[in-house]
Amino acid sequence: MDPIRRLGRPVLRRPRALLAWEGWNDASDGASGALAYLLGQFELEPFVVIEPEEFYDFQVHRPLVKVADGGTRRLTWPATRFFALQLPDHERDLVVVTGDEPNLRWKTYTRLVAQVLSDLDVESAVTLGAFIGQVAHTVPVPLIGAATDPALLAAHRLSPSRYEGPTGIIGVFLEACREIGIPALSVWAAVPHYLAANPNPRAMLALLEKSSAVVEVPFDTAELARVAEEFKDRVDAALAENET
Repeated sequence: MDPIRRLGRPVLRRPRALLAWEGWNDASDGASGALAYLLGQFELEPFVVIEPEEFYDFQVHRPLVKVADGGTRRLTWPATRFFALQLPDHERDLVVVTGDEPNLRWKTYTRLVAQVLSDLDVESAVTLGAFIGQVAHTVPVPLIGAATDPALLAAHRLSPSRYEGPTGIIGVFLEACREIGIPALSVWAAVPHYLAANPNPRAMLALLEKSSAVVEVPFDTAELARVAEEFKDRVDAALAENET
């Protein structure tokens, strides 16, 4: 069975792609939260879904049971979903991809994701990530990058990541993009280690603002900026109370 389930074929103009995976690459929900906020501004259904059977260990990523109106029980499976943001007021459209980091067959999985983007003539891809760092919540969120071409980092004023060691799905996806010839840039936000257990709207905002500049499409981040400021105020108040 073909794991790529095509539900539609949107007509897109000079599309670029934004991608984020929940899991190891997503400290404090920084990356997934950024794209969830963006998608929340539209009423969209996915046009492509990568079926989970070949790529997830369901004892690790268990399907979720939900009870709908009338008591009907429905299952929600881990999957990768592609959404089309058709933006007639701008020069290009976007493809937004969200999903859970898979457990199995990473090379095959990332090549499938890259194949879907190539079939859509996506010009470039931007992945979002977040990691736990020795940073404070009182300073601007530090951003670093990795890319298929170092020139992309210089063009977007991102310091290169010097990390060496085990990687997540983003690192493998960049290799899949390099194989297929799609320029790809990964933008990472550092989140404070002492807030690692909390969703961090400041990281979401920083990632969304930077990705907006990279893909050259403006995003409405006013509501997220308000939530980020309230988050900082709550952390300030909690830390001040602990000091007394």
